[in-house]
Order: sequence, then structure tokens, then C-alpha cells
Amino acid sequence: MKIDMPNTTVSKIQKKLVHIREEGGAVALGRVLTLIISTALGHEEEAISAANQASREHPMRVIIVSKNDGDTNSPGRLDAQIRVGSDAGASEVIVLRAYGETATDEESLVTGLLLSDAPVVAWWPQAAPEQPAASALGRIAQRRITDAAAQKDPNGAIEALGRSYVPGDTDFAWTRLTLWRNQLAAALDQPPYEPVTGVEVSGASDSPSTVLLAAWLQLQLQVPVSVVTSPRATGSSGIHGVKLQRASGTIDLERSLVDVATLSMPGQPTHDLSLPRRNLRDCLAEELRRLDPDVLFGDVVKHGVPQLRETIAG
Repeated sequence: MKIDMPNTTVSKIQKKLVHIREEGGAVALGRVLTLIISTALGHEEEAISAANQASREHPMRVIIVSKNDGDTNSPGRLDAQIRVGSDAGASEVIVLRAYGETATDEESLVTGLLLSDAPVVAWWPQAAPEQPAASALGRIAQRRITDAAAQKDPNGAIEALGRSYVPGDTDFAWTRLTLWRNQLAAALDQPPYEPVTGVEVSGASDSPSTVLLAAWLQLQLQVPVSVVTSPRATGSSGIHGVKLQRASGTIDLERSLVDVATLSMPGQPTHDLSLPRRNLRDCLAEELRRLDPDVLFGDVVKHGVPQLRETIAG
């Protein structure tokens, strides 16, 4: 069910939510968190779809703040839409489309709609603030999710996040590495238990996940890591493969197909492994499983990425 509320106020939206709840159309009890999504006008649906799917694992209230940055000349107005039932997954969705001066104060738009005593997560699926924790929505959130791959300069966005990092920040470029990190850790957990002497990570030149994976490996293994990149025009996006060099030979994990990787290890047959590209729903659901700071991500983005840059430059 979708309820449109043109030219409205936050107070009227809250009263409407209470009315819907009293009528039995939506129940706020059992919601475990509030997810705030900040998007540009007209780009809300993909994020809403991902949130609806993730809500089946994490029942929540979803608030979408949609506006055009820099649009201060339009008359101030707030249009809202409330979605419940089949249009909202296991959540209740509140879409706020703000125009003109009304869009300049995001915090006041959402404060009256937050679930009491529930943690708040802020997500920027497209353009993100330079310092998420210092932004209007970031100040009220325990967790702040950005996506460097969606920025104009993906690798620059990761470096900027490292400079402004505050515990609670995270990025989908890191979340997309979970399957890669699991497979590499499993490969090193097999005999012979030899130290890794060198690492090569290959990927697209505009892939922030490639940089983060290389930085993580260098930080954890304490060995030099080389990064081989190729333009998007001559290769696929994202990570292409990882080579771990040991005395007995090289462990080679290469994504040969879109969702399949090939693992080659000395003295063992070659294996095909499932290594799918993670969609927004998978990334969001994983990040919502933990609301405490990701300490490892903080170490990688603050220390690992700068160290990697120094290694490459040297």
C-alpha cells in the first residue's frame, strides 16, 4: 500500500503513521533499527528495493531523504509517500522528497520520524558527503555507509574516507570483499603452512575494492603487495585476481567468469569456486548485521591504504 502526502509536514507524516498503525496496517513493534537513505531526486527506487529485501532479515523503518543538492531557488515544499505491506517488505518505508529551502536541513526532516531507542544507520547509495560523520545525517547515526564505487573518483573517495574516518564509518567497496577474503583465508589455512613472500592483486583501475583488498593483504601479511590495473575498456570491472607467492609455489585465485573463480595451488587440482559479484541487497544486509564499529576496516582505510600508496610509489 502506498499513501501519497503532497505538500505536507513531518508532524502530519508522524500522525499518519500512528493512524496506519492503529488501523493494523503496520506495526512498529519489532523494528530493530531505523535506516536513513539519502539520495538524489528520481534515484530512490533501487535503494528502496535493496532495503525492502534486506528488511526480511532486519525488520526496520526506512526513511528516504530525496533532494537535489544546490536547489535553493525552488519554493520550499515537502512531498511524502508512506509504503507499508507488500510495497515495503518487512519494513515501513517513508519517502521524503524535499525541495528548495526545506531540503537544506536533513536532520530536522528525519528526527521526528526515528524509532525511539533504536539504532540509526545512514546510507548514501550515490554521492556521499566528504566527511560522513560530520554531515547532518551522519551525526545522528551509529553506522554510516557509503559506496566509493558510485563516486566520481572511486579511489580518491576511499583515500578521503581514510583521512576523515570515524568509528562507525564503512563502505560497500569493503563489503564486496567478504567472499574474496574468505576464500583467500581458507586457501592459506591449508598445508603447507609457509609464509607468503609476495602478493599481486589485479583489477580494474577504477575499482576501490581492488585497492582495499591489496591494502588488507599487505597489512595482514606484512609483505610488499603489487597492484596491476587495467582500464575498464580492456577488462571487467572490480577485482580480477590475486596471486600469493610462497616457497612451494603460487596460490592463484582468479575470477574467470562473472560469478566463478578458479583457484590454483601447487600439488592440487584446479578448483572452480562460486565467487559472485555482490548486489546492493547482499551488501546492505551484511552491514546491518553489525552495528558496532568495524575495527578492521578502520585499520585498512586509515593505515593500510596509505602504506600501500607508499609501497607503489616507492
